[in-house]
Amino acid sequence: MTEPAERKRGKLKILLGYAAGVGKTYRMLEEAHQLQAQGIDVVVGYFEPHGRQDTIEKMKGLELIPRRKLGHRGLEFEEMDPEAILARQPAVCAVDEYPHTNVPGSERAKRWEDVAALLDAGIDVTTTMNIQHLESLNDQMREITGITVRETIPDWVVKQADELVLIDLPPQALLNRLQRGAVYAPEKAQRAMDHFFKEPTLAALREMALRQTAHEVDLRQTAVPAAAQDPAATDRQERILLHLTDSPATVGLIRRGRRVADYLRAECIGVGVMPAGTAGGSSGAKRQALENHLDFARKLHIETRVLEGEDAAEALVEFARRNGVTQIFLQRPSRRVLPLLSKRQFVMRVVDLAKDIQVTIVAEHRGRTG
Repeated sequence: MTEPAERKRGKLKILLGYAAGVGKTYRMLEEAHQLQAQGIDVVVGYFEPHGRQDTIEKMKGLELIPRRKLGHRGLEFEEMDPEAILARQPAVCAVDEYPHTNVPGSERAKRWEDVAALLDAGIDVTTTMNIQHLESLNDQMREITGITVRETIPDWVVKQADELVLIDLPPQALLNRLQRGAVYAPEKAQRAMDHFFKEPTLAALREMALRQTAHEVDLRQTAVPAAAQDPAATDRQERILLHLTDSPATVGLIRRGRRVADYLRAECIGVGVMPAGTAGGSSGAKRQALENHLDFARKLHIETRVLEGEDAAEALVEFARRNGVTQIFLQRPSRRVLPLLSKRQFVMRVVDLAKDIQVTIVAEHRGRTG
């Protein structure tokens, strides 16, 4: 008896925009119609029209998998039903709002994790997201928009996509759509234009989406199979070390380091340093904060280490040299706190010890106020 052939993983296509209303969902449904016309078995696993009539009309003629209903805190919520999609086993599934967080009680915390289950089952998926949901851009998005995006997707998830397509619309055209009521109802549209939907903000977001798409396309065009890489070239690869501490600013440092590493195609490692004899301990708020940052780094596919040493700067630089690190990222001590002499001394000592290594001091990102 012959063994069944191993099922191939499905292909992921992401339609990327920079704001609501640029046409991602409409394009997703349009492509579903095209596939259906070619005789391909396609379903819509989830779509969110936000009351847009042209999008609702585009849904006609497509098979929609019914949503599942879940109760939480006395309320009923509707979510995509990945189990129903897996049972239906289509060739292609269209899934709106890729970064969505599922209601507690769902099998998986995030919709992108549901999509991964569909891909593992051999189902191709076309999905939608906006650039502001990319994890490494979270701090920059807060600076641009004044809003902290809570629903984010790790960069490595987006990098696994087989295709990334920018759904573009000039900011003025999007504002015209908003004013006509094609994006939101009139009262909501006016609130949007008074806050998020300002032309300079939209232009900045659009530029980031264009850059991200260009970067992803470049990665795919120049990717070299591991077996074909020159070992000597691998030895020369950039290696970035991120110094992780209990400071809240560490989250921004991790995002910045991850993004730089992606652009340089560099290895990235996060390193915390604890006083000798304490690295195995788990007590104290500072230790817990460091552990949280180590976990966050791992979620972004950053390797982590915790070192022991009475001289933190010396331990960090020695580790960097042993591991061929080419760049060290440190947090810039905040001026908002007074007793910072030791932190500034630490930074200057690392700079002094690591004369043969590039040291980058990263300032804390601050959101806009008002």
